[in-house]
Amino acid sequence: MKDTRRGAEILELASESLQTINKCGLQGKFKIWCLQFMLIPKLLWPLLVYDICSSTVEAIEAITYKYTRKWLGVPAGLSDEAMYCRKAKLKLPMKSILEEYTCGKARLLTMLEESDDPVVKTVQPSLKTGRKWKVTEAVDEAKECLKMKEVIGQTQSDCRGLGSTTAKWWSKAEGKEKGT
Repeated sequence: MKDTRRGAEILELASESLQTINKCGLQGKFKIWCLQFMLIPKLLWPLLVYDICSSTVEAIEAITYKYTRKWLGVPAGLSDEAMYCRKAKLKLPMKSILEEYTCGKARLLTMLEESDDPVVKTVQPSLKTGRKWKVTEAVDEAKECLKMKEVIGQTQSDCRGLGSTTAKWWSKAEGKEKGT
């Protein structure tokens, strides 16, 4: 069975599951809880195991976003950034399926590249994510940003001053420390 067919199956599963959650007699906040802690983890496993393109994940995200707005009672024009923002004053404890998918694929690639097993390390993994987003480019860009932060050095970011916090440099990190 091809992975493209798996993508259609996961999209159908997400749609049916969201309709089931919508039909139950729970309040909106409890429906959101079912989505966050039951449905999203159920969908993430096949999304990370199979080579499913990011446009399929975006379609799943659009369906879940529609139901989420309905359950929370927010206007239809509310943006994704307002819903899933981590830096705003009012933070909703919600996960985006697309964000979890991209983080999971990046984590998988890093785990395969940084493996202690020499056979796994020598084989270059190819994770297919479609044309819109490439996991190898995203991981390489993140590594370059970490290296650039190290070149720039520790800067003052708040009123506590220089030296109040210790910096963990990426080049000196080993094993699992590089993944965090």
